Amino acid sequence: MKDMALAEAVLPPQPRDYHGINWEGLKTLYVREVRRFIKVGMQTLAAPVVTALLYMLVFVVAVGGGRDVHGVHYGTFVAPGLVMMQILSNAFANSSSSLLQAKFNGLMGDFITPPLSPLELMVGFGAGAATRGLFVGAISLLAVMPFARLPVAELWAVVYFGLGAALIMGFIGIMAGLWAEKFDHMAAVTNFVIMPMTFLSGTFYLVERLPEPFRTFSKFNPIFYLIDGFRYGFVGRAEGSLVVGATMTAILVLSLGWICYSMFKTGYKIKT
Repeated sequence: MKDMALAEAVLPPQPRDYHGINWEGLKTLYVREVRRFIKVGMQTLAAPVVTALLYMLVFVVAVGGGRDVHGVHYGTFVAPGLVMMQILSNAFANSSSSLLQAKFNGLMGDFITPPLSPLELMVGFGAGAATRGLFVGAISLLAVMPFARLPVAELWAVVYFGLGAALIMGFIGIMAGLWAEKFDHMAAVTNFVIMPMTFLSGTFYLVERLPEPFRTFSKFNPIFYLIDGFRYGFVGRAEGSLVVGATMTAILVLSLGWICYSMFKTGYKIKT
């Protein structure tokens, strides 16, 4: 070996050097997240639609009857909120369960070993979660259409608040998936944070009819503004401020995305 020329020496393989974004790796991670929920479609796609239909049956047929809310048929009032609930819950479930299952199965190395930057990991998991949320939301919207008249008054509001909600809950799911160490932790986040905020957001009623302190709490509930803005896109009437809702949505997407990026960058509960 000492006699070998330096040029002929066997050198270890060098890591691939990506200048900019690793588009192929990002695409692979995104496709993996999408295929993951499509593979179990009965659980991830069909079950939420059945849940939305049951809510429509209970609240519209049994409770709502033929009454109106602010001049809008009760079924038309409730339907956008139900669709938004499916977007929120499914976007959260996709990213949180993906990371938590990877941690339990010892597969986190599959994410940190490939040449994927923290930004690419954040975008891949977030986009995959948003895709599931929007996909389930679209299917739920088609399912509830026979029970509610849903004209589209402002298409921009439907797209903006729908996409914003999917990204927000996808990022929260990433944070919960990285933080949780067992399924009880994830259940605590769902039962004590996500569900109360969702049901106190005016999905089935007007927030102004809530007693105190729940009425005031709802005004500081970001999910209220997401549902209110999404409903405005269909019926053309909003209970809260659209400016506040649109601004809050943009701030949450950027700030939660930055937090997820920081967690991946520091290896929070991933690297020892």
